[in-house]
Amino acid sequence: MYRYDEFDARFVRERVAQFRYQVERRLSGELTEDEFKPLRLMNGLYLQLHAYMLRIAVPYGTLSSRQLRKLAYIARTYDKGYGHFTTRQNLQFNWIKLVDVPDVLSELAEVEMHCLQTSGNCIRNVTADHFAGAAADEIEDPRPLAEIIRQWSSLHPEFAYLPRKFKIAVGGARHDRAALKFHDMAVEIVRNEAGETGYRVMAGGGMGRTPYVGHVVGAFVAREDILAFLEAVMRVYNQSGRRDNIYKARIKILVNALGVDEMKKQIAREFAEIKAAGTLQLPQDELDRITAYFAPPQFEALADETPVSDDPDFADWLRTNIAQHRAPGYGIATLSLKPIGGVPGDASAEQLDAIADLMDEYGLAEIRVSHEQNLVLPHVRQRDLPAIHARLKALGLATPNAGLVTDIIACPGLDYCDLANARAIPIAQAISERFADLDRQHDIGELKIKISGCINACGHHHAGHIGILGVDKKGVEFYQLQLGGSGAEDASIGEILGPAFASHEIVDRVEEVIGVYLDRRTRDERFLDTVRRIGIAPFKERVYAAH
Repeated sequence: MYRYDEFDARFVRERVAQFRYQVERRLSGELTEDEFKPLRLMNGLYLQLHAYMLRIAVPYGTLSSRQLRKLAYIARTYDKGYGHFTTRQNLQFNWIKLVDVPDVLSELAEVEMHCLQTSGNCIRNVTADHFAGAAADEIEDPRPLAEIIRQWSSLHPEFAYLPRKFKIAVGGARHDRAALKFHDMAVEIVRNEAGETGYRVMAGGGMGRTPYVGHVVGAFVAREDILAFLEAVMRVYNQSGRRDNIYKARIKILVNALGVDEMKKQIAREFAEIKAAGTLQLPQDELDRITAYFAPPQFEALADETPVSDDPDFADWLRTNIAQHRAPGYGIATLSLKPIGGVPGDASAEQLDAIADLMDEYGLAEIRVSHEQNLVLPHVRQRDLPAIHARLKALGLATPNAGLVTDIIACPGLDYCDLANARAIPIAQAISERFADLDRQHDIGELKIKISGCINACGHHHAGHIGILGVDKKGVEFYQLQLGGSGAEDASIGEILGPAFASHEIVDRVEEVIGVYLDRRTRDERFLDTVRRIGIAPFKERVYAAH
Protein backbone atom coordinates (compact mmCIF):
# COMPACT_ATOMS: atom_id res chain seq x y z
CA MET A 1 0.00 0.00 0.00
CA TYR A 2 1.02 3.59 -0.56
CA ARG A 3 2.20 5.34 2.61
CA TYR A 4 1.96 9.08 3.26
CA ASP A 5 5.15 11.04 2.95
CA GLU A 6 5.90 14.01 5.21
CA PHE A 7 4.07 16.42 2.91
CA ASP A 8 0.95 14.25 2.76
CA ALA A 9 0.73 13.94 6.53
CA ARG A 10 1.34 17.63 7.20
CA PHE A 11 -1.16 18.73 4.58
CA VAL A 12 -3.96 16.50 5.89
CA ARG A 13 -3.37 17.67 9.49
CA GLU A 14 -3.47 21.30 8.38
CA ARG A 15 -6.70 20.73 6.46
CA VAL A 16 -8.28 19.21 9.60
CA ALA A 17 -7.33 22.29 11.61
CA GLN A 18 -8.74 24.60 8.94
CA PHE A 19 -12.04 22.77 8.81
CA ARG A 20 -12.29 22.66 12.61
CA TYR A 21 -12.26 26.46 12.60
CA GLN A 22 -14.83 26.57 9.78
CA VAL A 23 -17.16 24.24 11.71
CA GLU A 24 -16.81 26.39 14.82
CA ARG A 25 -17.83 29.43 12.79
CA ARG A 26 -20.84 27.58 11.37
CA LEU A 27 -21.97 26.38 14.81
CA SER A 28 -21.64 29.88 16.24
CA GLY A 29 -23.77 31.32 13.42
CA GLU A 30 -20.93 33.33 11.95
CA LEU A 31 -21.32 31.35 8.71
CA THR A 32 -24.68 30.69 7.09
CA GLU A 33 -25.43 27.31 5.53
CA ASP A 34 -25.00 28.83 2.06
CA GLU A 35 -21.57 30.15 3.06
CA PHE A 36 -20.61 26.91 4.76
CA LYS A 37 -21.78 24.55 1.99
CA PRO A 38 -18.78 24.91 -0.37
CA LEU A 39 -16.42 24.52 2.59
CA ARG A 40 -18.02 21.33 3.87
CA LEU A 41 -18.26 19.81 0.39
CA MET A 42 -14.51 20.29 -0.03
CA ASN A 43 -14.19 18.04 3.00
CA GLY A 44 -16.64 15.35 1.91
CA LEU A 45 -19.50 16.46 4.17
CA TYR A 46 -23.07 16.35 2.81
CA LEU A 47 -26.32 17.44 4.42
CA GLN A 48 -28.88 14.73 3.72
CA LEU A 49 -32.44 13.95 4.76
CA HIS A 50 -31.89 13.21 8.42
CA ALA A 51 -28.29 14.09 9.25
CA TYR A 52 -24.91 14.95 7.85
CA MET A 53 -23.20 12.29 5.76
CA LEU A 54 -19.41 12.05 5.67
CA ARG A 55 -17.84 10.39 2.63
CA ILE A 56 -14.39 8.94 3.25
CA ALA A 57 -11.95 8.48 0.39
CA VAL A 58 -10.58 4.99 -0.14
CA PRO A 59 -8.14 5.50 -3.05
CA TYR A 60 -8.41 2.61 -5.54
CA GLY A 61 -10.41 0.74 -2.89
CA THR A 62 -7.44 -0.42 -0.77
CA LEU A 63 -7.53 -0.57 3.05
CA SER A 64 -5.21 -1.95 5.73
CA SER A 65 -6.34 -3.70 8.91
CA ARG A 66 -5.26 -0.61 10.87
CA GLN A 67 -7.53 1.56 8.75
CA LEU A 68 -10.42 -0.90 9.10
CA ARG A 69 -10.12 -0.71 12.89
CA LYS A 70 -10.20 3.06 12.74
CA LEU A 71 -13.33 2.99 10.59
CA ALA A 72 -14.91 0.61 13.11
CA TYR A 73 -14.00 2.96 15.94
CA ILE A 74 -15.53 5.93 14.13
CA ALA A 75 -18.70 3.96 13.37
CA ARG A 76 -19.04 2.94 17.01
CA THR A 77 -18.11 6.31 18.51
CA TYR A 78 -19.56 8.90 16.15
CA ASP A 79 -22.21 7.10 14.07
CA LYS A 80 -24.81 4.38 14.70
CA GLY A 81 -22.39 1.49 14.65
CA TYR A 82 -22.03 0.87 10.91
CA GLY A 83 -20.80 2.33 7.64
CA HIS A 84 -21.96 2.04 4.04
CA PHE A 85 -19.60 1.02 1.21
CA THR A 86 -20.43 2.63 -2.13
CA THR A 87 -20.01 1.98 -5.84
CA ARG A 88 -17.16 4.51 -5.78
CA GLN A 89 -15.13 2.25 -3.44
CA ASN A 90 -15.67 4.81 -0.68
CA LEU A 91 -17.22 4.52 2.78
CA GLN A 92 -20.05 6.74 3.98
CA PHE A 93 -21.16 7.46 7.52
CA ASN A 94 -24.78 8.57 7.39
CA TRP A 95 -25.41 9.81 10.95
CA ILE A 96 -22.47 12.11 11.71
CA LYS A 97 -23.01 15.18 13.90
CA LEU A 98 -21.50 18.40 12.62
CA VAL A 99 -19.77 19.15 15.91
CA ASP A 100 -17.94 15.81 15.70
CA VAL A 101 -16.71 16.05 12.11
CA PRO A 102 -13.33 17.70 12.90
CA ASP A 103 -12.61 14.97 15.46
CA VAL A 104 -13.53 12.30 12.90
CA LEU A 105 -11.21 13.87 10.33
CA SER A 106 -8.45 13.97 12.94
CA GLU A 107 -8.99 10.27 13.68
CA LEU A 108 -8.78 9.49 9.96
CA ALA A 109 -5.55 11.46 9.60
CA GLU A 110 -3.95 9.18 12.19
CA VAL A 111 -4.28 6.26 9.75
CA GLU A 112 -3.48 8.13 6.53
CA MET A 113 -7.05 8.73 5.46
CA HIS A 114 -9.14 11.78 4.63
CA CYS A 115 -12.29 12.99 2.88
CA LEU A 116 -10.75 15.36 0.36
CA GLN A 117 -12.17 15.47 -3.15
CA THR A 118 -15.00 13.07 -2.37
CA SER A 119 -17.39 15.87 -3.30
CA GLY A 120 -17.52 19.06 -5.30
CA ASN A 121 -16.67 19.94 -8.90
CA CYS A 122 -13.21 18.44 -8.84
CA ILE A 123 -11.45 15.21 -9.75
CA ARG A 124 -12.95 12.68 -7.34
CA ASN A 125 -11.45 9.66 -5.61
CA VAL A 126 -9.62 7.53 -8.21
CA THR A 127 -11.00 3.98 -8.47
CA ALA A 128 -9.51 0.76 -9.81
CA ASP A 129 -10.07 -2.95 -10.35
CA HIS A 130 -10.69 -4.51 -6.93
CA PHE A 131 -8.72 -7.63 -8.01
CA ALA A 132 -5.66 -5.48 -8.79
CA GLY A 133 -2.34 -7.24 -8.28
CA ALA A 134 -4.03 -10.61 -7.87
CA ALA A 135 -6.11 -11.36 -10.97
CA ALA A 136 -4.93 -14.09 -13.30
CA ASP A 137 -5.98 -12.05 -16.36
CA GLU A 138 -4.09 -8.92 -15.36
CA ILE A 139 -1.54 -7.27 -17.65
CA GLU A 140 -0.25 -4.98 -14.92
CA ASP A 141 -1.35 -3.79 -11.48
CA PRO A 142 -3.31 -0.55 -12.12
CA ARG A 143 -2.87 0.86 -8.61
CA PRO A 144 0.56 2.50 -9.08
CA LEU A 145 -0.88 4.55 -11.95
CA ALA A 146 -4.03 5.23 -9.91
CA GLU A 147 -1.84 6.57 -7.09
CA ILE A 148 0.14 8.75 -9.49
CA ILE A 149 -3.14 10.12 -10.88
CA ARG A 150 -4.32 10.75 -7.32
CA GLN A 151 -1.19 12.75 -6.53
CA TRP A 152 -1.34 14.68 -9.81
CA SER A 153 -5.03 15.52 -9.41
CA SER A 154 -5.13 16.36 -5.70
CA LEU A 155 -5.65 20.10 -5.33
CA HIS A 156 -4.55 20.67 -8.92
CA PRO A 157 -4.95 24.46 -9.19
CA GLU A 158 -6.21 24.33 -12.76
CA PHE A 159 -8.90 21.76 -12.02
CA ALA A 160 -10.18 22.76 -8.57
CA TYR A 161 -13.40 24.28 -10.01
CA LEU A 162 -14.42 22.19 -12.98
CA PRO A 163 -17.77 22.56 -14.74
CA ARG A 164 -18.90 19.46 -12.82
CA LYS A 165 -17.53 16.52 -10.83
CA PHE A 166 -15.04 14.29 -12.64
CA LYS A 167 -14.47 10.58 -12.04
CA ILE A 168 -11.45 8.56 -13.17
CA ALA A 169 -10.95 4.79 -13.08
CA VAL A 170 -7.95 2.62 -13.94
CA GLY A 171 -7.92 -1.03 -15.03
CA GLY A 172 -5.13 -3.41 -15.91
CA ALA A 173 -6.85 -6.65 -16.90
CA ARG A 174 -8.60 -8.04 -19.94
CA HIS A 175 -11.82 -8.31 -17.96
CA ASP A 176 -13.15 -4.92 -16.87
CA ARG A 177 -14.06 -5.02 -13.18
CA ALA A 178 -13.93 -1.23 -12.75
CA ALA A 179 -16.75 -0.09 -15.08
CA LEU A 180 -14.16 1.85 -17.08
CA LYS A 181 -16.47 2.85 -19.92
CA PHE A 182 -18.93 4.55 -17.57
CA HIS A 183 -16.41 7.04 -16.20
CA ASP A 184 -15.69 10.63 -17.21
CA MET A 185 -12.22 9.39 -18.04
CA ALA A 186 -10.65 5.95 -17.74
CA VAL A 187 -7.23 4.45 -18.33
CA GLU A 188 -6.83 0.84 -19.43
CA ILE A 189 -3.38 -0.76 -19.37
CA VAL A 190 -2.78 -2.46 -22.72
CA ARG A 191 0.00 -4.04 -24.79
CA ASN A 192 0.62 -3.25 -28.43
CA GLU A 193 1.69 -5.65 -31.16
CA ALA A 194 5.35 -5.07 -30.27
CA GLY A 195 4.71 -6.23 -26.71
CA GLU A 196 5.12 -2.75 -25.24
CA THR A 197 2.89 -1.70 -22.35
CA GLY A 198 1.00 1.56 -22.60
CA TYR A 199 -2.38 3.09 -21.89
CA ARG A 200 -5.70 3.27 -23.71
CA VAL A 201 -7.56 6.39 -22.58
CA MET A 202 -11.34 6.72 -22.75
CA ALA A 203 -13.47 9.77 -22.05
CA GLY A 204 -17.11 10.79 -22.04
CA GLY A 205 -18.70 7.87 -20.21
CA GLY A 206 -21.25 8.31 -17.48
CA MET A 207 -24.68 7.50 -16.17
CA GLY A 208 -27.32 9.84 -14.76
CA ARG A 209 -30.13 11.37 -16.79
CA THR A 210 -28.14 11.14 -20.05
CA PRO A 211 -26.05 7.95 -19.97
CA TYR A 212 -23.20 7.39 -22.40
CA VAL A 213 -20.58 4.72 -22.94
CA GLY A 214 -17.10 6.27 -23.09
CA HIS A 215 -15.11 6.70 -26.29
CA VAL A 216 -11.45 5.94 -26.92
CA VAL A 217 -9.61 9.25 -27.25
CA GLY A 218 -6.09 7.83 -26.98
CA ALA A 219 -5.51 4.34 -28.42
CA PHE A 220 -1.98 3.86 -27.09
CA VAL A 221 -0.38 6.49 -24.87
CA ALA A 222 3.24 5.90 -23.83
CA ARG A 223 4.01 5.55 -20.13
CA GLU A 224 5.97 8.76 -19.85
CA ASP A 225 3.20 10.73 -21.57
CA ILE A 226 0.18 9.58 -19.59
CA LEU A 227 -0.09 12.57 -17.24
CA ALA A 228 0.38 15.00 -20.11
CA PHE A 229 -2.38 13.26 -22.04
CA LEU A 230 -4.77 13.22 -19.07
CA GLU A 231 -4.07 16.88 -18.46
CA ALA A 232 -4.84 17.61 -22.12
CA VAL A 233 -8.24 15.95 -21.75
CA MET A 234 -8.91 17.91 -18.57
CA ARG A 235 -7.96 21.20 -20.23
CA VAL A 236 -10.39 20.66 -23.09
CA TYR A 237 -13.16 19.87 -20.63
CA ASN A 238 -12.34 22.73 -18.29
CA GLN A 239 -12.26 25.24 -21.14
CA SER A 240 -15.27 24.03 -23.13
CA GLY A 241 -17.51 22.21 -20.64
CA ARG A 242 -20.80 23.97 -19.95
CA ARG A 243 -21.22 25.93 -16.74
CA ASP A 244 -24.64 27.38 -17.50
CA ASN A 245 -26.62 24.17 -16.97
CA ILE A 246 -25.79 21.65 -14.23
CA TYR A 247 -27.51 18.88 -16.19
CA LYS A 248 -25.31 19.45 -19.24
CA ALA A 249 -22.01 20.11 -17.50
CA ARG A 250 -20.38 16.66 -17.53
CA ILE A 251 -17.70 15.77 -20.07
CA LYS A 252 -20.02 13.17 -21.63
CA ILE A 253 -22.21 16.05 -22.88
CA LEU A 254 -19.19 17.88 -24.29
CA VAL A 255 -17.91 14.79 -26.14
CA ASN A 256 -21.36 14.15 -27.58
CA ALA A 257 -21.79 17.80 -28.62
CA LEU A 258 -18.36 18.14 -30.24
CA GLY A 259 -18.23 14.65 -31.68
CA VAL A 260 -15.44 12.21 -30.91
CA ASP A 261 -13.23 13.26 -33.81
CA GLU A 262 -13.31 16.94 -32.85
CA MET A 263 -12.73 16.06 -29.21
CA LYS A 264 -9.65 14.08 -30.19
CA LYS A 265 -8.35 16.98 -32.30
CA GLN A 266 -8.66 19.40 -29.40
CA ILE A 267 -7.00 16.94 -27.02
CA ALA A 268 -4.15 16.48 -29.51
CA ARG A 269 -3.54 20.25 -29.67
CA GLU A 270 -3.38 20.55 -25.90
CA PHE A 271 -1.25 17.43 -25.63
CA ALA A 272 1.28 18.81 -28.12
CA GLU A 273 1.51 22.06 -26.16
CA ILE A 274 2.04 20.28 -22.85
CA LYS A 275 4.61 17.94 -24.38
CA ALA A 276 6.53 20.88 -25.85
CA ALA A 277 6.74 22.47 -22.41
CA GLY A 278 8.24 19.25 -21.04
CA THR A 279 6.74 19.73 -17.58
CA LEU A 280 4.55 16.66 -17.25
CA GLN A 281 6.70 13.79 -18.40
CA LEU A 282 6.41 10.90 -15.95
CA PRO A 283 9.96 9.79 -15.04
CA GLN A 284 10.51 6.05 -14.94
CA ASP A 285 12.24 6.31 -11.57
CA GLU A 286 9.15 7.96 -10.07
CA LEU A 287 6.91 5.28 -11.55
CA ASP A 288 9.26 2.67 -10.10
CA ARG A 289 9.22 4.39 -6.69
CA ILE A 290 5.41 4.39 -6.53
CA THR A 291 5.20 0.86 -7.93
CA ALA A 292 7.42 -0.39 -5.08
CA TYR A 293 4.66 0.51 -2.61
CA PHE A 294 2.39 -1.98 -4.37
CA ALA A 295 4.81 -4.89 -4.60
CA PRO A 296 2.87 -8.12 -4.15
CA PRO A 297 3.48 -10.21 -1.04
CA GLN A 298 6.10 -12.90 -1.15
CA PHE A 299 3.90 -15.69 -2.41
CA GLU A 300 4.81 -19.10 -1.06
CA ALA A 301 5.69 -21.87 -3.51
CA LEU A 302 2.35 -23.66 -3.31
CA ALA A 303 0.45 -25.99 -5.57
CA ASP A 304 -3.20 -25.45 -6.44
CA GLU A 305 -5.43 -27.57 -4.25
CA THR A 306 -9.12 -27.99 -3.59
CA PRO A 307 -9.60 -27.15 0.09
CA VAL A 308 -11.88 -29.41 2.07
CA SER A 309 -14.24 -28.46 4.87
CA ASP A 310 -16.79 -30.29 7.01
CA ASP A 311 -19.16 -27.36 6.56
CA PRO A 312 -21.56 -28.06 3.65
CA ASP A 313 -21.88 -24.32 3.06
CA PHE A 314 -18.18 -24.04 2.29
CA ALA A 315 -18.48 -25.68 -1.13
CA ASP A 316 -21.14 -23.13 -2.14
CA TRP A 317 -18.92 -20.25 -1.02
CA LEU A 318 -15.91 -21.73 -2.80
CA ARG A 319 -17.94 -22.02 -6.01
CA THR A 320 -19.17 -18.43 -6.12
CA ASN A 321 -16.96 -16.21 -3.98
CA ILE A 322 -13.44 -17.45 -4.79
CA ALA A 323 -11.80 -16.21 -7.98
CA GLN A 324 -8.67 -17.48 -9.69
CA HIS A 325 -5.45 -15.94 -8.43
CA ARG A 326 -2.31 -15.31 -10.48
CA ALA A 327 -0.21 -17.36 -8.02
CA PRO A 328 -0.69 -21.13 -7.59
CA GLY A 329 -2.13 -22.12 -4.23
CA TYR A 330 -3.88 -18.78 -3.70
CA GLY A 331 -7.38 -17.46 -4.24
CA ILE A 332 -9.24 -14.13 -4.28
CA ALA A 333 -12.07 -14.13 -1.75
CA THR A 334 -15.15 -11.91 -2.02
CA LEU A 335 -16.79 -11.07 1.30
CA SER A 336 -20.41 -10.49 0.44
CA LEU A 337 -22.06 -7.46 2.03
CA LYS A 338 -25.36 -8.72 0.60
CA PRO A 339 -26.86 -11.13 3.16
CA ILE A 340 -30.36 -12.25 2.23
CA GLY A 341 -32.70 -9.48 3.32
CA GLY A 342 -29.81 -7.22 4.33
CA VAL A 343 -28.84 -3.70 3.28
CA PRO A 344 -26.41 -3.85 0.34
CA GLY A 345 -23.02 -2.39 1.24
CA ASP A 346 -23.52 -1.99 4.99
CA ALA A 347 -20.90 -3.28 7.44
CA SER A 348 -21.04 -3.02 11.22
CA ALA A 349 -18.23 -1.88 13.50
CA GLU A 350 -18.04 -5.41 14.89
CA GLN A 351 -17.65 -6.86 11.42
CA LEU A 352 -14.92 -4.39 10.48
CA ASP A 353 -12.98 -5.12 13.67
CA ALA A 354 -13.30 -8.87 13.15
CA ILE A 355 -12.14 -8.64 9.53
CA ALA A 356 -9.10 -6.67 10.69
CA ASP A 357 -8.30 -9.40 13.24
CA LEU A 358 -8.66 -12.05 10.55
CA MET A 359 -6.34 -10.14 8.23
CA ASP A 360 -3.64 -9.88 10.87
CA GLU A 361 -3.96 -13.53 11.89
CA TYR A 362 -3.61 -14.83 8.34
CA GLY A 363 -1.06 -12.31 7.12
CA LEU A 364 -3.45 -10.54 4.77
CA ALA A 365 -1.95 -7.08 4.44
CA GLU A 366 -4.87 -5.42 2.71
CA ILE A 367 -8.52 -5.64 1.79
CA ARG A 368 -10.32 -4.06 -1.15
CA VAL A 369 -13.66 -2.33 -1.58
CA SER A 370 -15.34 -3.34 -4.83
CA HIS A 371 -17.54 -1.06 -6.90
CA GLU A 372 -20.17 -3.76 -6.43
CA GLN A 373 -20.36 -2.85 -2.71
CA ASN A 374 -18.54 -5.92 -1.43
CA LEU A 375 -15.15 -6.45 0.22
CA VAL A 376 -12.34 -8.52 -1.29
CA LEU A 377 -9.38 -10.32 0.29
CA PRO A 378 -7.01 -10.42 -2.70
CA HIS A 379 -4.30 -12.85 -1.54
CA VAL A 380 -5.63 -15.82 0.44
CA ARG A 381 -3.83 -19.15 0.67
CA GLN A 382 -6.17 -21.88 -0.53
CA ARG A 383 -5.38 -23.97 2.53
CA ASP A 384 -6.64 -21.14 4.76
CA LEU A 385 -9.98 -20.81 3.00
CA PRO A 386 -11.95 -23.25 5.22
CA ALA A 387 -10.86 -21.51 8.41
CA ILE A 388 -11.47 -18.06 6.94
CA HIS A 389 -14.89 -19.13 5.70
CA ALA A 390 -15.82 -20.33 9.19
CA ARG A 391 -14.87 -16.96 10.65
CA LEU A 392 -16.74 -15.05 7.95
CA LYS A 393 -19.82 -17.24 8.33
CA ALA A 394 -19.99 -16.41 12.03
CA LEU A 395 -19.83 -12.72 11.08
CA GLY A 396 -22.58 -12.95 8.45
CA LEU A 397 -20.06 -12.22 5.69
CA ALA A 398 -20.01 -15.58 3.90
CA THR A 399 -23.17 -15.37 1.80
CA PRO A 400 -22.28 -17.42 -1.32
CA ASN A 401 -23.83 -15.10 -3.89
CA ALA A 402 -21.08 -13.16 -5.67
CA GLY A 403 -22.36 -12.37 -9.17
CA LEU A 404 -25.73 -14.01 -8.57
CA VAL A 405 -29.21 -12.52 -8.50
CA THR A 406 -29.06 -11.61 -4.79
CA ASP A 407 -25.71 -9.79 -5.13
CA ILE A 408 -27.60 -6.54 -5.74
CA ILE A 409 -26.15 -3.04 -6.01
CA ALA A 410 -28.39 -0.39 -4.43
CA CYS A 411 -27.90 3.23 -3.55
CA PRO A 412 -29.10 4.56 -0.14
CA GLY A 413 -32.18 5.99 -1.88
CA LEU A 414 -34.96 7.83 -0.12
CA ASP A 415 -34.06 6.26 3.22
CA TYR A 416 -31.13 8.70 3.42
CA CYS A 417 -30.63 10.84 0.32
CA ASP A 418 -32.45 14.13 -0.21
CA LEU A 419 -32.02 13.81 -3.98
CA ALA A 420 -33.83 10.47 -4.20
CA ASN A 421 -37.35 9.99 -5.54
CA ALA A 422 -37.86 6.50 -4.17
CA ARG A 423 -36.41 3.93 -1.82
CA ALA A 424 -33.86 1.48 -3.17
CA ILE A 425 -32.88 -0.54 -0.10
CA PRO A 426 -36.31 -2.15 0.59
CA ILE A 427 -36.60 -3.20 -3.06
CA ALA A 428 -33.18 -4.87 -2.93
CA GLN A 429 -34.10 -6.62 0.30
CA ALA A 430 -37.39 -7.90 -1.13
CA ILE A 431 -35.77 -9.22 -4.31
CA SER A 432 -33.03 -11.01 -2.37
CA GLU A 433 -35.65 -12.63 -0.14
CA ARG A 434 -37.69 -13.72 -3.16
CA PHE A 435 -34.66 -15.42 -4.73
CA ALA A 436 -33.05 -16.65 -1.52
CA ASP A 437 -32.98 -20.31 -2.55
CA LEU A 438 -29.39 -20.99 -3.57
CA ASP A 439 -30.21 -23.76 -6.03
CA ARG A 440 -32.53 -21.35 -7.80
CA GLN A 441 -29.83 -18.67 -7.87
CA HIS A 442 -27.38 -21.07 -9.49
CA ASP A 443 -29.99 -22.16 -12.02
CA ILE A 444 -30.45 -18.51 -13.01
CA GLY A 445 -26.68 -17.98 -13.14
CA GLU A 446 -24.87 -14.68 -13.53
CA LEU A 447 -27.34 -11.84 -13.17
CA LYS A 448 -26.50 -8.32 -12.04
CA ILE A 449 -29.40 -6.31 -10.63
CA LYS A 450 -28.68 -2.65 -9.93
CA ILE A 451 -31.09 -0.23 -8.27
CA SER A 452 -31.06 3.59 -8.12
CA GLY A 453 -33.45 5.74 -6.14
CA CYS A 454 -33.23 8.60 -8.64
CA ILE A 455 -31.96 9.52 -12.09
CA ASN A 456 -28.49 10.36 -10.73
CA ALA A 457 -27.83 6.60 -10.99
CA CYS A 458 -25.61 6.08 -7.93
CA GLY A 459 -26.85 2.46 -8.03
CA HIS A 460 -25.61 2.10 -11.64
CA HIS A 461 -29.02 0.96 -12.89
CA HIS A 462 -28.10 1.83 -16.49
CA ALA A 463 -25.40 -0.86 -16.38
CA GLY A 464 -27.53 -3.56 -14.75
CA HIS A 465 -28.45 -6.71 -16.58
CA ILE A 466 -31.69 -5.75 -14.89
CA GLY A 467 -31.72 -2.10 -13.92
CA ILE A 468 -34.34 -0.62 -11.60
CA LEU A 469 -34.91 3.14 -11.37
CA GLY A 470 -37.09 4.68 -8.68
CA VAL A 471 -39.36 7.49 -9.89
CA ASP A 472 -41.91 9.74 -8.21
CA LYS A 473 -45.46 9.94 -9.51
CA LYS A 474 -47.39 12.55 -7.55
CA GLY A 475 -45.70 11.60 -4.31
CA VAL A 476 -45.95 7.84 -4.87
CA GLU A 477 -42.91 5.62 -5.46
CA PHE A 478 -42.80 3.76 -8.78
CA TYR A 479 -40.06 1.69 -10.39
CA GLN A 480 -38.95 1.52 -14.00
CA LEU A 481 -37.28 -1.60 -15.42
CA GLN A 482 -34.34 -1.60 -17.84
CA LEU A 483 -32.80 -4.67 -19.47
CA GLY A 484 -29.49 -5.44 -21.14
CA GLY A 485 -27.04 -3.10 -19.47
CA SER A 486 -23.45 -4.05 -18.66
CA GLY A 487 -20.61 -2.36 -16.83
CA ALA A 488 -17.97 -4.83 -18.03
CA GLU A 489 -15.76 -4.75 -21.12
CA ASP A 490 -18.90 -5.27 -23.22
CA ALA A 491 -20.40 -2.10 -21.74
CA SER A 492 -23.94 -1.23 -22.75
CA ILE A 493 -26.84 0.88 -21.53
CA GLY A 494 -30.01 -0.93 -20.55
CA GLU A 495 -33.17 -0.42 -22.59
CA ILE A 496 -36.28 0.80 -20.78
CA LEU A 497 -38.94 -1.90 -20.77
CA GLY A 498 -41.96 0.39 -20.52
CA PRO A 499 -44.10 2.24 -17.95
CA ALA A 500 -43.07 2.03 -14.31
CA PHE A 501 -44.60 -0.26 -11.68
CA ALA A 502 -45.79 0.43 -8.15
CA SER A 503 -43.50 -0.64 -5.31
CA HIS A 504 -45.69 -3.61 -4.38
CA GLU A 505 -45.49 -4.91 -7.98
CA ILE A 506 -41.83 -4.61 -8.84
CA VAL A 507 -40.58 -7.88 -7.33
CA ASP A 508 -43.21 -9.86 -9.24
CA ARG A 509 -42.25 -8.07 -12.44
CA VAL A 510 -38.57 -8.93 -11.90
CA GLU A 511 -39.55 -12.56 -11.44
CA GLU A 512 -41.51 -12.48 -14.70
CA VAL A 513 -38.50 -11.05 -16.53
CA ILE A 514 -36.33 -13.83 -15.18
CA GLY A 515 -38.99 -16.33 -16.13
CA VAL A 516 -38.76 -15.28 -19.77
CA TYR A 517 -35.02 -15.79 -19.65
CA LEU A 518 -35.36 -19.28 -18.16
CA ASP A 519 -37.87 -20.21 -20.85
CA ARG A 520 -35.91 -18.78 -23.78
CA ARG A 521 -32.24 -19.31 -22.92
CA THR A 522 -30.01 -21.69 -24.82
CA ARG A 523 -27.48 -23.98 -23.21
CA ASP A 524 -24.98 -22.09 -21.00
CA GLU A 525 -26.45 -18.72 -22.04
CA ARG A 526 -26.34 -15.94 -19.47
CA PHE A 527 -29.27 -13.62 -18.85
CA LEU A 528 -27.45 -10.79 -20.62
CA ASP A 529 -26.73 -12.98 -23.64
CA THR A 530 -30.39 -13.95 -23.95
CA VAL A 531 -31.57 -10.34 -23.77
CA ARG A 532 -29.13 -9.36 -26.49
CA ARG A 533 -30.14 -12.27 -28.68
CA ILE A 534 -33.94 -12.02 -28.49
CA GLY A 535 -34.36 -8.33 -27.63
CA ILE A 536 -36.69 -6.92 -24.99
CA ALA A 537 -39.98 -7.52 -26.82
CA PRO A 538 -40.63 -11.02 -25.34
CA PHE A 539 -39.92 -9.67 -21.86
CA LYS A 540 -42.18 -6.69 -22.40
CA GLU A 541 -45.00 -8.87 -23.71
CA ARG A 542 -45.06 -11.13 -20.67
CA VAL A 543 -44.49 -8.45 -18.03
CA TYR A 544 -47.22 -6.12 -19.26
CA ALA A 545 -49.63 -8.94 -20.07
CA ALA A 546 -49.38 -10.04 -16.46
CA HIS A 547 -49.72 -6.44 -15.30
